[in-house]
Amino acid sequence: MSIVYETIYILRPDIGDEQVEQAIAKYQNLLTEQGAENMKIQNRGKRRLAYEIKKHRDGIYVQMDYTGPGTAIAPMERAMRLSEEVIRYLTIKQDLPEETVEEVEDTVAVSA
Repeated sequence: MSIVYETIYILRPDIGDEQVEQAIAKYQNLLTEQGAENMKIQNRGKRRLAYEIKKHRDGIYVQMDYTGPGTAIAPMERAMRLSEEVIRYLTIKQDLPEETVEEVEDTVAVSA
C-alpha cells in the first residue's frame, strides 16, 4: 500500500547550484529505486534558519512530496544522515484529503 509522504531537507548554504541539483537528483533516484512514485520536488531556495545548525545561519530548503511504501524512507534518510551537504531533514506522513472526500461522497450516496 502506498502512502503519501513529505520530506523536507536543508542543505548547507555554501554549496553551489550544481551541487544542489546533484543532491536533489541523488535523493530522487534513491526514492525511485525504493518504489516511490508521483514525486513533486520544490527547491525553496536559501532561507534564514530559525536557529543556528552546525554553525550555519542560512540553509537551502528542498521539499519532496511522493507516494510509496514506508520502507523507502529509511535508505534515503540514512543517506541524508551520512551526507556532508544535508544539515537537517524531516519526513512526515501526509493525511490525504482525497480519501476524506471519497468517504463523504460514499456517505452522501448511501443516505440519498
